[in-house]
This record gives sequence, C-alpha cells and structure tokens, in this order.
Amino acid sequence: MKTNYIFKSLFLTLTLIFTSCSSDSSDDSGGGDQATSITVTRQSSSDVYVGDAIFFNVITDSGAVVTNSASLSVNGVGISGINYTSQTAGVLSVVATYGGLTSEPLLVTVLELPTKFKRNVLIEDYTGTWCGWCPRVSYGIEQVEATTDQSVTVAIHRVTTDPSSGYYDPYTYNASSLENLIGLSGYPTAMLNRTTTWTYPEPSNVSQIVNLADAGADVGLALTPTLDGNTISLDVKIKFGTLSVNNPKLVVYILEDDLLHDQTNYTSYYGGGASLSNFEHDNVLRASVTDLLGSSIPSEEVFAENEYSQTITADVPSNVTNTSKMRVVAFIINGGSNGVYNARSASFGDTQTIEEL
Repeated sequence: MKTNYIFKSLFLTLTLIFTSCSSDSSDDSGGGDQATSITVTRQSSSDVYVGDAIFFNVITDSGAVVTNSASLSVNGVGISGINYTSQTAGVLSVVATYGGLTSEPLLVTVLELPTKFKRNVLIEDYTGTWCGWCPRVSYGIEQVEATTDQSVTVAIHRVTTDPSSGYYDPYTYNASSLENLIGLSGYPTAMLNRTTTWTYPEPSNVSQIVNLADAGADVGLALTPTLDGNTISLDVKIKFGTLSVNNPKLVVYILEDDLLHDQTNYTSYYGGGASLSNFEHDNVLRASVTDLLGSSIPSEEVFAENEYSQTITADVPSNVTNTSKMRVVAFIINGGSNGVYNARSASFGDTQTIEEL
C-alpha cells in the first residue's frame, strides 16, 4: 500500500509539471490562446519626420502583445528591435512575422523635416521719459543688441502727452489694449514675444533673450518697405514651415529712432544722475498700421511650405518728426495665445529675404 501511494503521488506531480509547462505561451503578454493572425501597428499616431524613431507593436487576433517575440522587416529588410529610424522621406512597408504567421504590411509615411526659420525675439518695452527706473531696461536692451542680432525692440511710451502732468511723455502711445493683455502693473515692464516677462534685473538676464532666439521658428517673414512722399508701402512675405501654426495674425509697427528728450533716472546706469539730458530714445512706437492685437491672415493661405504675400500702404504718422529715422517692424502672433512666432525689423530701402535655417 505504501509503495502504491508513493507511485500515485509521483504520477500526480509529473502530471502537474507537464500541464504547467504545456500551458506556457511564447507571446509577450502571457496569453494562452492559439493565434491565427497578427497585426503590426505604430505605438504613436503623430506625424513621422526624417530622423524620428518609429516604434511598433505586434498583436495577435486574440489580443496578445507579441512584439518582443516577433520579427520585423522594413521594405523587405529585416531589422533588429522594435523601432526603426528612416533617414529619407518616403513610404515604408513594415511587416511582422510570428509563430509562422505574417502580418499585412503597415504603410508609414515619413515626411521631410519641416522648414525652420531664424528666430528674432520681440522685446516690447513699456517705458516713459518720466520713469526713473526705465533706463535700466534701456541699458539691458543695449546689452542684448551687443550680444545678438536676433532681437527686435519696440519702445512703447506711456502715459500722457499733457505737459502739466508728472507723467508727461511726448512720445506717449495709446497701448491700453496691450497693457490689459499682459496685465501690466507698473513701469518699466519688458515683455518677450508678448507672453514672457523679461526677468529683473534685465541687464543681468540677457541670456533669456539669447536662449529664446536659439530655437528655430515655425514662421519666417521678410519685409520690403518703401517711402514715396507721404505714403508708406510695405511688402510682407510670410512663409509657414509647419502645420502647427495656429490662427496666425500680422502686426505692423512704424518706429522712429534718435529722438532726444530728458529722461528721469533713478539708476546708476548712464553715469547716474537724477535726469539724463537729451537722452536718445530709439525704437519709439509711432503708429500701428494693423490692429495692436494683429490682423488675421486668410486661413486658406496657412499651410505647410506656403509663402503668403501682402502689400500694406499707410500715410506717414503725423507724430513722426524725421522720416529718415523711421523703421518698420512686423511680426506674426498666435491668435490664440498671443505669443509671437517671429519678428523682423527693416529700414526703408531694405529688400529682405526669408531666413530659412
């Protein structure tokens, strides 16, 4: 009896071991169903560009993920691993095999890298001749211009043209809509690309502008301004490098340089002193040819690699004192976030080309 019991126990143990081993599956998810077909898919649905790594999944008709156990080929050539990077644009045919099964081809379109453009950072300096701390930002702008050529400055003078006021500034421009947009709480305030505050103290944070300029832009533009008597004509070319551009709008400013007026000063810059006599005010906003918050670009013109052209005409602003000191600034904003995609500045007589990287 004892011998018979031992024999039965041994038989039961061997049966359990055999049953356990035979239930193992070679699929990655541990499924035990017999697959009759497999499918290869991408792990992401986003667009694929040259140089992007494309990751794949292989799944059986029973839902088991067998990616790590399957073999993959791209355009008939086997690959190792579960991802592939194409160095050329075109259509890839991806096929998986597993357990004697072969998938239907997965077609993957690899796009050329989207065009990128040299980025110029817009600095909108909210300032005033009465503002004692404002020379700090003026000095910071000079440091930026000495460091990079990829900045465009606009000095927006505030608050009143009433000479009897303590806030008198002869170059005051009504920019209330912009101040409401950024929630301005005091002067000076310098905004970068309309959505980022230039960190105090500005002269010590020039790198903030340089870092923003280092990233390529998704929109490029070129300006050709001409002056005929009292008439300004501006040819604007805009090129879109990617479809991610959202509701783009165009803003066009007329600026004037070399305006001399005493500047209140509470800083140690420019030699210190309570007043800077005949201080040179540059980049002074004289007029906005478009709405300050931008004029819409026709939606049918906004698509990848398209170049859109527009000619704008306007009279010389009545507050301009010297037309030879006028310049034009134009920039493209995101109509949703109000962030600036790119900006350019041009003098009359310039013929610019779009700056592709």
